[in-house]
Amino acid sequence: MGTISSQQHGSDASERSAAGVISPAGSRHRTAVVAGALFIASTVTFMIAATVLSMTFDWPDILRQPADVVLPEFADGGTSLVWTWFAVAWTYAVLAVPILLLPTALGRRGDAALRVATYLGAASVLLSLIGFLRWVFVVPALADSYVNGDETTRAAVAAAWMAQHQYGGALLGEHLGQLLAIAWSVTVSVLILRSRMMPAWTGWLGLVASALYFVNQGDIMSTAISGFPVWELGGLLGSYLWAIWLVAIGVLLLRRMDSGAR
Repeated sequence: MGTISSQQHGSDASERSAAGVISPAGSRHRTAVVAGALFIASTVTFMIAATVLSMTFDWPDILRQPADVVLPEFADGGTSLVWTWFAVAWTYAVLAVPILLLPTALGRRGDAALRVATYLGAASVLLSLIGFLRWVFVVPALADSYVNGDETTRAAVAAAWMAQHQYGGALLGEHLGQLLAIAWSVTVSVLILRSRMMPAWTGWLGLVASALYFVNQGDIMSTAISGFPVWELGGLLGSYLWAIWLVAIGVLLLRRMDSGAR
């Protein structure tokens, strides 16, 4: 009897252990760990790739230069510059994963506002990815044709360059991509402030970063509307603060889950 009872207790314990592994709390814990780690990893690796790009190609300032500056400079960068753009694009693309996982990680999958914002955030990453990958799949051919062509070819390539640059870059990647990212971060920040699921400073940091990041729309609009007011420092500060906010979200997700595990 003692042996049978012991076996039954052992079986019960195993069942409870297995139930714990597949419980909603356990699933949420793993999701939060993955989301937190990816928020940190994607942001840090993107910033490293973007820094390399800035040092080798004067990005983002060169984006506002004409074709006769951008295309020869791009051609001089060679294959290594193309791979740098490739790294910038796909390190940023990883951000879509933690954005999609965040509602589950926070235990708020039923929140309608957060659900809509999540779709907008993921769409923003896709639009930015399109903008970045132009430099891998479209610009190399244009740059080659420009530097090796005659005056007529250069004029035609310059026109093609401007069309794809304004459409794929200014419109999709920068204007729409950034606006949707701001909509997502504002929603998450307000949710943090209202629910207190993270420290209040996280929510305020997200709102400040979003507001400053929004200022960068002036620089984008100036490419289409002459004389549109531009505050370059605002966009720069906003992008850096937004990156810091993403890392903070990742760290807090990991710390929150560690505290819960104890």
